[in-house]
Amino acid sequence: MTTILPLNSRKLWAIIPAAGSGNRFSQTALKQYQLIHGQTVLEHTVNRLNDLPLAGYVLAVAADDQLAATLDFKNKDRAHFCRGGVERVDSVLNALVYLSRIAAPDDLVLVHDAARPCVSLSCLEQLVTTAVSQSVSAILAVPVRDTLKRVAAEEMIETTISREQLWQAQTPQISTVARLKLAIDTALANYVVLTDEASALEYIGEPVRVVPGRADNIKITYPDDLVLARLILEMQQTV
Repeated sequence: MTTILPLNSRKLWAIIPAAGSGNRFSQTALKQYQLIHGQTVLEHTVNRLNDLPLAGYVLAVAADDQLAATLDFKNKDRAHFCRGGVERVDSVLNALVYLSRIAAPDDLVLVHDAARPCVSLSCLEQLVTTAVSQSVSAILAVPVRDTLKRVAAEEMIETTISREQLWQAQTPQISTVARLKLAIDTALANYVVLTDEASALEYIGEPVRVVPGRADNIKITYPDDLVLARLILEMQQTV
């Protein structure tokens, strides 16, 4: 098992954006509140993050969310809540604004998808260790395995894309509180479309290290993914 390097005077925080509607999963049911083994997806996700020595964690939830605050999170005394935004990046920024009031600028912050309940502790520890030892921002990612095709009009293949240097981004993604907030503020001020935290950091020229993740760190996007997540969690419990 990886040992996390000492943070010295810095603290480690987590942000979980959980205000999304998840329309690809369902028009009515929120994926983060689906049950797996008696716990919601969000509980599984938050509890995984709390296997790390977190100083606290911020959940960005919808204004009308009455459920999140009632859930049985690990280390619930360290839970904080803020209002989420229309887009994921808005939720992350709102959480960073909240976090800026209670955290130091150079504290480390992990941002993790609410619907990624299967991330392993070993990957979490390796990510934090990399950020601490190399003083860099970092993300979990896995090399692209499948052949990629660029498809033109009428679903006709245009060309095959080389996958040699392509990685599939995962979460968590880690940086310092101040660095990440500056990156998102700057990118949004310039109308840059942000799909994850790394894309904001890239925009301001911040180096971002890739830390090899695992294929079982899936994001629940479609109903079938919930079945797969249930199987992965069962398998992880038996290892």
